Amino acid sequence: MGPQMVCFKYDLNQENIELQASNWCGLEQAYVNGKRVSRKLNFGHNSEHQVVLKDGKPARLHLFLDPATEQLICRIYKQNNLVASLKQGKRELYRSRLMSQQSILALGLLAVFLLMVS
Repeated sequence: MGPQMVCFKYDLNQENIELQASNWCGLEQAYVNGKRVSRKLNFGHNSEHQVVLKDGKPARLHLFLDPATEQLICRIYKQNNLVASLKQGKRELYRSRLMSQQSILALGLLAVFLLMVS
């Protein structure tokens, strides 16, 4: 299992916008229609990605952590107008991280058991 990603997806006028953020290495990647258009490392609590849509219009993806709710929020702006505000709980992130740790542990125990049996 690779690093956990938080993924925000939004369809804007037949354009598929996606922002992926890793909760391990701080890598953020923005995609428009499946093509990576922005990539950066971010270890802070907020970041921005400037992208250009198919119609040539600029869009901005603003990712930040809301300290009050501990939710990750991705706001999508097209020509400085807010078109979407997507939220994901950090709890989901921790749960997925915990599950991957538990599955790695289970595989390790299984390997030890199989070595003892053979």
